[in-house]
Amino acid sequence: MPTETFEFQVEARQLLQLMIHSVYSNKDVFLRELVSNASDALDKLRLAKLRDDTLDADVSDLHIELEIDQDARTLTVRDNGIGMSYDEVGKLIGTIANSGTAEFLRELREAQDTAGAEGLIGQFGVGFYSGFMVADEVTLLTRRAGERQGTRWTSRGEGTYTLEKVDDVPQGTSVTLHLKPADPDNQLHDYTSVWKLKEIVKRYSDFITWPVRLVGKAAEGDGEPETLNSMKALWARSRDEVSDEEYHELYKHISHDWRDPLETIQLQAEGTFEYQALLFLPSHAPHDLFTQNFQRGVQLYVKRVFIMDDCEALLPPYLRFVKGVVDAQDLSLNVSREILQQDRHIRMMQRRLTKKVLSSVKSMMTGDAERYATFWREFGAVLKEGLVTDPDNRDALLAVSSFATTHGEDETVTLKQYVERMKDGQEDIYYVTGESRQAIDNSPHMEAFRERGIEVLLLTDPVDEVWVDAVGEFEGKRLRSIAKGEIDLGAEGDEQKDTEREKRAEEYEGLLGWMREQLDEDIKEVRLSSRLTVSPACLVADAQDLTPALESMYRAMGQEVPHTKRILELNPDHELVKGLNRAFREREDRTELAETAELLHTLAVVAEGGRPKDPARFVKLTASRLERTL
Repeated sequence: MPTETFEFQVEARQLLQLMIHSVYSNKDVFLRELVSNASDALDKLRLAKLRDDTLDADVSDLHIELEIDQDARTLTVRDNGIGMSYDEVGKLIGTIANSGTAEFLRELREAQDTAGAEGLIGQFGVGFYSGFMVADEVTLLTRRAGERQGTRWTSRGEGTYTLEKVDDVPQGTSVTLHLKPADPDNQLHDYTSVWKLKEIVKRYSDFITWPVRLVGKAAEGDGEPETLNSMKALWARSRDEVSDEEYHELYKHISHDWRDPLETIQLQAEGTFEYQALLFLPSHAPHDLFTQNFQRGVQLYVKRVFIMDDCEALLPPYLRFVKGVVDAQDLSLNVSREILQQDRHIRMMQRRLTKKVLSSVKSMMTGDAERYATFWREFGAVLKEGLVTDPDNRDALLAVSSFATTHGEDETVTLKQYVERMKDGQEDIYYVTGESRQAIDNSPHMEAFRERGIEVLLLTDPVDEVWVDAVGEFEGKRLRSIAKGEIDLGAEGDEQKDTEREKRAEEYEGLLGWMREQLDEDIKEVRLSSRLTVSPACLVADAQDLTPALESMYRAMGQEVPHTKRILELNPDHELVKGLNRAFREREDRTELAETAELLHTLAVVAEGGRPKDPARFVKLTASRLERTL
């Protein structure tokens, strides 16, 4: 068959250049990635054969082989797994179809430390290309299970690659690396060294389900294959038999993360339905955690046989960051994602695993404040989604949730802690939502609460707008937004205060009615405020109205929601408001007062982080008023 030459996709060329020119100092990771790819290919073949026993494929001795030729300076990583077709090789190897390639390249360039850089290889699914860190030329020979013809792919990583169809190719894939000369000064080891290969396999791939064999002249016993890995299922061993390092390497293999996990969770369920689970809480949030295409779920095995990656049915969406393995004893091997959705055993496992994860977070919260703080910083926003979607576990979720408050700069508190230190006579749990702590710290709505020393929860995640309504109350205390409804923090039954309020309401009645007419297009009411002490005005919503942030959120999701007019509250103690009231009562021509009312409303919009409806007009009116003061 003729050999065809192709050019790499632009991103592939950039990636190859970054790898070839010593981005990574620990070049050993290339073997980890190639062995991991081979293991995945064996998993896929075993599963394909279970689902279709007519598939013409040999699964009697699935394994991975390492073969070295010290004279030719080559290392071959071979598997007898699923293999690839001619078209698949061109698509998967030549073009980097991965949608995250651009993000990978950006993070690769920005990685500040070696460990961070090397870990990105597997994370973005481009592990094959790591071979060019140690090789001048890479040859891939593959045949897809069930097909008769194979494919050879060859490249020196210089912008082009060749493809040809070939006969007499064994099932599976072999990757032959034509190794560069060893260069210890640049961390480029001699990868034809038997002890070096053993060291790498032991470190990174000891737990691989399939045997990794050293074959050929380098193997012990006159060429007899030598198995380099233990193949022990860590989840089936007791905790005191496994080191933290072994757990961490399993986590890195599963998650393609280079950092150690924050927490390891082991569960063994016995009885009528038996299963084992080994779960990990990462130490940092993946860059795509909140994207629609985020691959969530844990690996599912049945009786040590791999069934699927990313089994979404085993954990709820708000625990999508959890990685790990679940090995069940009584599920069908020929199980599909659709069947999993309705299997009662799966639903039972999900409930148990969810409770186990939340109880582990609770233990971390009470036993290791620093690690809990890391967990909540990285995953608090996604965990709070469960307060909306999982009412059955709402109490457990609230128990492990903590929030920033006005009580301290760096401290977070639970709702229970908040309630325990509420002031005498305080009936509600007060909160405020916003884009950032700085924005809501400076919000006019905070003024009266700050003056009276009343603690307020500061909620800055988008999900906070939703869960507070879903939860509603905690231990009989209502969750109440300080930016919605009327708030009176004065002492109840204070006759003098009541008299003063009535007098002021009468004094400002005319101005409030007139401003309501002037601003009718934007607001539904103007009233005096009891929450302002410094600012002249603020905007609030009625108790049952949607906030502007929720309106924007629904529209972003494609839902049509009507615009909600809000209430303008005025501070009767502010000199601007006093002056406006005097001018209203004294002047017949109120043209300029109408502009002042418009400016006052726009200032309230800006104060809460909003955007003027007509920025150009706002600037013009403001400039005109400033000019008159000079």
